[in-house]
Amino acid sequence: MIQLEHLTRKYGDKVAVSDLHLEIPSGQLFACLGPNGAGKTTTIKMMVGLLEPTAGRIQLCGIDAVQERREANRLLGFVPDQPYLYEKLSGREFLEFVGELFGMDARHIAAGIDEQVEAFELAKFVDHLTESYSHGMKQRLAFAAALLHQPRILVLDEPMVGLDPRSMRMVKDLLQVVARRGTTVFMSTHTLSIAEEIADRIGVIDRGRLLFLGTVRELRAHLSLGDESLEHLYLRLTESVAEEVAPSRLGAAGE
Repeated sequence: MIQLEHLTRKYGDKVAVSDLHLEIPSGQLFACLGPNGAGKTTTIKMMVGLLEPTAGRIQLCGIDAVQERREANRLLGFVPDQPYLYEKLSGREFLEFVGELFGMDARHIAAGIDEQVEAFELAKFVDHLTESYSHGMKQRLAFAAALLHQPRILVLDEPMVGLDPRSMRMVKDLLQVVARRGTTVFMSTHTLSIAEEIADRIGVIDRGRLLFLGTVRELRAHLSLGDESLEHLYLRLTESVAEEVAPSRLGAAGE
């Protein structure tokens, strides 16, 4: 499970994430929503160890992810918004390298690669150099690498970018399968229709603060809107916050 307590990250005077409290239980598929610059990617980078919090605590399956980073990383699978691969390795060689990084033995690496090659339909290109891959092919290989060691937590930053409809369907189905197996999935996305379709729960972040946490049904009740789509609900929520902030900014400017 994921526990974020009083999580804060500042860049100088700018607060990117402010006093964030969030708990995501095992087996839940969680979608983190918010406009550009809201703090989603900063939150993810703190969770996976690419940034240190200014304040607060991150616990992954009961492990302090700041104090015990190496142990926490063993529990994680991470797919960034831009897949970074070693271009002079084939897809298979890259997966073998990732498996060795996680301390897997040769037999489990080979079995894991076979499983992921089948799951993501990589057979046609897994033995080609990754420099020849399209963006969508790279993204599918990045997913395979993230799931190779069967992580207890899967963190995804805009995972559907560059995927064609078939690949997108494949990934959506697989995310639901791994969540049912007990993996906690934290997914940041701008694709609201996907969040509405597959997420068990959503969180909406804006200006570094958590505006809403719950199900889509609960968000409809919160905004007193009937059967509106998540897109409409999201726009109503974030626009109302922008309207509340705007007068204070105007007042400050007038002073």
